[in-house]
Amino acid sequence: MIDSYVWGKVERISPEAPVPIVSVVKREDRLGGAANVALNLLSLGAEPILCGLIGDDPRQSVFLQLMQESQLPKEGIFVAAGRPTTIKIRIIGGKQQLLRIDEETSQPISGSLENIFLGHVQQLCRRHHFDAIIFQDYDKGALTPSVIRQVTDYGKQNGIPVLVDPKRRNFMAYTGVTLFKPNFKEFCEGLQVDLDKDDRERIFRTASHFLQQQDIQYLLLTLSERGVMLIDTSRYYAIPAHVRDIADVSGAGDTVVSVAALCLAAGMTPCQAAALANLAGGLVCEKVGVVPITREMIEKELLEWKSFDPCE
Repeated sequence: MIDSYVWGKVERISPEAPVPIVSVVKREDRLGGAANVALNLLSLGAEPILCGLIGDDPRQSVFLQLMQESQLPKEGIFVAAGRPTTIKIRIIGGKQQLLRIDEETSQPISGSLENIFLGHVQQLCRRHHFDAIIFQDYDKGALTPSVIRQVTDYGKQNGIPVLVDPKRRNFMAYTGVTLFKPNFKEFCEGLQVDLDKDDRERIFRTASHFLQQQDIQYLLLTLSERGVMLIDTSRYYAIPAHVRDIADVSGAGDTVVSVAALCLAAGMTPCQAAALANLAGGLVCEKVGVVPITREMIEKELLEWKSFDPCE
């Protein structure tokens, strides 16, 4: 998807309605959604293949141009006739987001398009060796249960870690993945439970049952200002957040799952992956807009750590 920003100054209230008037200073288009995950991976030195659908519309060229400027390969992108390219337009006055406008469809792809898209994915799997697979699910209709099942099976058969950043529609569809990374709101809504962020024991019991039911190895639960919990079926680790001057939480989940995937692909322990992903997710929240993490940002922060692994 495209993240579009309209930056401006707010100096007065409209006489037509009780809303601010934004005097536009700058417009900017950025890659968002799963493309932001790819940017995070690229920024950290990986070689991501972004696989997804865009529309056969005027925004297609904008998206592909942004990919070219970012030096992301286009071979994984599939153009779907009759569907729009998702765009999220954010109106920002000063450092405050005033309004977001979404132009998109969330309708699941048709059966015929699903078969074509799966064939496209299978070609990519034949052409490349992958060290990790990430499902960045935004409930836009491209990730159907069949697509999820077949890609997950490919990962399991080839010993490739499969990570998921889920949304509500497919929450229970990711059976057999390696790491499942919802935020607290998504976790409660997906399981239709009412939990307290501070009741770690109940969160653990609920998560452990879910992991057993879905045959998932780890759950990485992001808890905003309370950090993250890494949970398996027998225990959990609570990793606190670092004190931050939060400017914008947009894209933090993309960064968390990107860093976790790279860590697991590199052979780090799940708890090390969770700790580093927690650190990286907090760092990007200090920036306005959706921005990828960089090596330099992580390295600078790590120099201030006394211990890297909170699970020792």
